[in-house]
Amino acid sequence: MVLNMDSNADVEVEDRKSGSNSADSEIIMPEIPESILKTLKSRKRHMCIKSQDSIPSCNESSIPGAVTQRSCVYGGARVVLMPITDAIHLVHGPVGCASCTWDIRGSRTSGDDLYKTGFSTDLKEKDIVFGGENKLFETIIELNKLYNPAAIFVYSTCVVGLIGDDLKSVCKKAQEITKCRVVPVQSEGFRSFNKSLGHRIACDALLDYVIGTDSENDQNQIKNENSRYKINIIGEFNVAGDLWAIKSLFERIGVEINCSVTGDSRVAQIVKAYNADLNVVQCQKSSNYLAHEMEKSYGIPSIKVNFFGIEETSESLRAVAEFFADEKMMKKTEELIGGDVKVLRSKIMGYRKRLEGKRVAVYVGGNKAWSLIRSFEELGMNVIMTGTQNGLPEDYQRIQDAVKDGTLVVDDAGSMELARLLKKYKPDLVVSGAKEKYMALKIGIPFCDFNHDRITSFAGFQGFINFAREVDRSVSSPVWNLVPKAFEE
Repeated sequence: MVLNMDSNADVEVEDRKSGSNSADSEIIMPEIPESILKTLKSRKRHMCIKSQDSIPSCNESSIPGAVTQRSCVYGGARVVLMPITDAIHLVHGPVGCASCTWDIRGSRTSGDDLYKTGFSTDLKEKDIVFGGENKLFETIIELNKLYNPAAIFVYSTCVVGLIGDDLKSVCKKAQEITKCRVVPVQSEGFRSFNKSLGHRIACDALLDYVIGTDSENDQNQIKNENSRYKINIIGEFNVAGDLWAIKSLFERIGVEINCSVTGDSRVAQIVKAYNADLNVVQCQKSSNYLAHEMEKSYGIPSIKVNFFGIEETSESLRAVAEFFADEKMMKKTEELIGGDVKVLRSKIMGYRKRLEGKRVAVYVGGNKAWSLIRSFEELGMNVIMTGTQNGLPEDYQRIQDAVKDGTLVVDDAGSMELARLLKKYKPDLVVSGAKEKYMALKIGIPFCDFNHDRITSFAGFQGFINFAREVDRSVSSPVWNLVPKAFEE
């Protein structure tokens, strides 16, 4: 719907109604008044220019009518759990909610691929009226017979929360009959305006129903194993194979991977996640909570890492080696960094020359909104704008520490608002997810995908070469010489 504030609009409407076919007649669509296009006054505090102590207002309900790009609580839970490869992920709700699982397919597997098949109870109007518990129970029984999964994760959606289906009791009953692990995930989308609650709900599901649920005898046997330097990689979802790049670096310095949570993982591996000396947290946004709870329950300390970029990858490897305080490991780490970085810098030299001085707008998930800043600086690029849909105050403080003075920081920007900001600041590249891709391209700005949909690994040293190549392909493509930019019209 377009609000028509033009005094001549009625005349134009009448002309169109009269059906005039004159070659000279022209349909003129009245412009939307500037007063409608301006950002709502209450949105102004959700943006700020980085200075010494400024962060935008955040972690609040979106303004009605702002067309937020946010995901829901269920969306947050599925991101954390669905990369578990040998499990069935069953969405209890209307089939439309199950369609939201497709963007998880970027999480790759080295074995089982059961997680790539979507399942839904497909609740209809009749189920809403009479309840969906029986349908859910029958679905779990049938899926177990057909696939014999290592576990079945059952996700509750908004409709299920409204009609009051008892997810936990149905899952418990189904587990008793099937002898298969059935995990209820109480992820009703309306529980919060911030999908971060979904991350926490998913972590609680792992803590309550998966981690440490093997027998006491098995736990004692594992604890008696003579193994040093075991880590869990927490918050790494193996998008485009990122996990494999990180694992190879750790293996080269003598660190054993106990399990990853949850990229390319198996249920049996996550059960034994307590058998690690250290938790290494890659995505702090989604998995800090899990690391904290595991430290309380199992005494496993954690450190935060970032494997995107040269310096961040180097510092992360050093942090792990220093934690174990093994001189041989620290020596191997320095040798690895010295050799790989030397080769890397020679390979990205050409990309850096073409990208030097280019301006970047980053609008991604909370963790990437700060973890990518140094990566672009290492390519000689300037981040002029960054933000996220679901940022918490601590996220924006991390962004504050990472960006330079004068950088625009924005929280929960809607489509129209983001488009207007891009037209105003005129970046040479937009880095975001699928929802923002075509908006940027239509404006005439090159785009680089850094979400679950991407197919190229960007983690580690080799990943940074891939990253530089992809950014250069986007920015330096000759097609942009032929496409008019919206902000130049």
